[in-house]
Amino acid sequence: MGDIKRASKKYQKPGHPWQKTRILEEIELKKEYGCKNKKEIWKIASLLRRYRGQARKLVGDRMGHHNLEKKQLLDSLFRLGLLEKDAKLDDVLSLTIKELMERRLQTLLLRKKYANTIKQARQMITHGFVSVGGKIITSPNELVQRQLESEINIKKRKIKKGGVKVAK
Repeated sequence: MGDIKRASKKYQKPGHPWQKTRILEEIELKKEYGCKNKKEIWKIASLLRRYRGQARKLVGDRMGHHNLEKKQLLDSLFRLGLLEKDAKLDDVLSLTIKELMERRLQTLLLRKKYANTIKQARQMITHGFVSVGGKIITSPNELVQRQLESEINIKKRKIKKGGVKVAK
């Protein structure tokens, strides 16, 4: 099955290494959403590819589990905040990578004005100052569900007399 000590890759690299349009798009996404490297973009793109593949399979499939799988896919995308409750499979096929990038914790911190810049939001997350639903998250690439979006909290910091920062 695989080595226990090594986690399997969560992304797939681009098929062709030197496509100018793809490279320029990735650079723009990296800059806009504050990604550390292109691997973070590839992870989100792989996730989007998986959702689209499921939707394409369900569009052509008319077997017994079709309705159950369709409902499960649409419900999971609704919980993530990517689709509305009354969405169709065609809406899944029209999702873009930017819509998934907007659901990242790093982006949500910036949009909710918890951080002044995208880099500051990343730093707050990696240093462990951000919790979602009471759980400290240290990955800026974490996708936040719709119901947990209101439960994003920032640890307050105060400065002691000696100049040493202590968390409240």
